[in-house]
Amino acid sequence: MKKLSILVASVLGATVLAVAPAHAAPMTVATSTGAVSGGTTTWTTVTTGTSTSNAIARPVPEDNVIDDSDVVRFVATVDTGTSVVVTATNATIVAATNAVAAPVNASSGSGSLTIATGTGTTATFFVYTKTTAIGTVVVTNQGTTLTYYVQGTAGKVNTVALTGNDSGSTSSVVTVTATATDVFGNKISGRALSALVVNGTVDTTTAVTGATLADFGTKEFKVTLPTTGTTTLVVSAAAGEIASTVAGFNSVTSSAVKSITVRDLAGELAAVSAARDAALAAKATAEAALAAANAKAAADLKAATDSATATIASKDAEIAKLKADNAKALADLKTAFNALAKKWNAKNPKSKVTLVK
Repeated sequence: MKKLSILVASVLGATVLAVAPAHAAPMTVATSTGAVSGGTTTWTTVTTGTSTSNAIARPVPEDNVIDDSDVVRFVATVDTGTSVVVTATNATIVAATNAVAAPVNASSGSGSLTIATGTGTTATFFVYTKTTAIGTVVVTNQGTTLTYYVQGTAGKVNTVALTGNDSGSTSSVVTVTATATDVFGNKISGRALSALVVNGTVDTTTAVTGATLADFGTKEFKVTLPTTGTTTLVVSAAAGEIASTVAGFNSVTSSAVKSITVRDLAGELAAVSAARDAALAAKATAEAALAAANAKAAADLKAATDSATATIASKDAEIAKLKADNAKALADLKTAFNALAKKWNAKNPKSKVTLVK
């Protein structure tokens, strides 16, 4: 019995070892942001990024270099021999940040990455973003899925653009909207702009781009036009707000020019009215000439028709007379022939000729 107990215990122990769980604990992820000083990076743990309202903010890489100060670092702790799958929207994943031997710029990375831990228990990756729209980072390992939210903060002014009417009436007020964007096209709020106008006036010479939903990254300038000529408006970003020129990026356009033509609407209306009146007069003249031509053509046609009718009647009368004359001549000829025939027949009863009916 004692030997049997030992055997049963051994079998049960082997069974327990065989059904041990494949992993001990679900994945955990730590997030941190870096600050670079003197070539050294200090990583600070962040616990935000769990919802759209507390997305982790990182500056967009306006210098075209993805270094530690631009990214969120993710460290996933998992079981040995497993893989971590990462997907991102409105964000980009890189396996490492910039290094002299392995440069990483704003075109590096992708929207997905799979990291095999091998014999280790951690998977490290980095996320940066070029947009101020909220992005998502989804991390998955062995059935555990965690979602984080990131958002870029716009860089300095790379482009100033002006939109508005290209013309306006004499002494009217035209609204021109200035929009400030960074090198990635993100609108930038709170940026100082200066305005200069030639041949006209503007409501303000300095302004700041808006931060509300209605005017984010934009500023309206009210330009009062003169009585004639062309007004020129120049809007420029303040010196300290302008982005640097960076290799691989588009040129910096920190000022924009808009020309507004002054239109004499009253004069244009008078000219249009005069042209209309002249066109109407020409139309009336043409219609009168057409009516006269039609009347003459109708009269000529009637005269020609009447003449032709009279000619036909005359010819008909001639034909009728000819017919009558022919008929009389034929009758007279018959009468004369029959008279002679009768005389012949009387004298020559044996050689009579037939009378003409």
